[in-house]
Amino acid sequence: MKQLLINTRGFTLVELMIVVAIAGILASVAYPSYVDSVQRGNRAEARGILLEIAQSLERNFTEANRYDQNSAGNAFTLPVAQSPRTGAAKYTIQFSAGPTQTTYTLGAVPAGTMTGDACGTLTLTHTGVKSAGGTVADCWQR
Repeated sequence: MKQLLINTRGFTLVELMIVVAIAGILASVAYPSYVDSVQRGNRAEARGILLEIAQSLERNFTEANRYDQNSAGNAFTLPVAQSPRTGAAKYTIQFSAGPTQTTYTLGAVPAGTMTGDACGTLTLTHTGVKSAGGTVADCWQR
């Protein structure tokens, strides 16, 4: 009698579970780094917008000799209301204080997915003082 040899190819359940476990471990390590990178990118965009508005205010001060009004006597309005400029807001851009004739404080308030960010509200004053809800060096330089 001739014996049939059957070649079975595939994965055993144990091999499949090992692959799933390794993938889970890699995902648990990579996901927090990914989230941190996205938050740093959102923060960087908000910082850039704050600095851009500060430059606009300084140009206005050069022309009108004041922050709160332009040379025509109209109130200064923020050119950008959110970060990013389009899409869902990650930060709301606003005056935290002022502007007055000689001072202003700009703020980027976390919104949407950035609401729980450790850096909190990023602020920038007319003298260039930067502050944040977290460590200023981490929030403004990273």
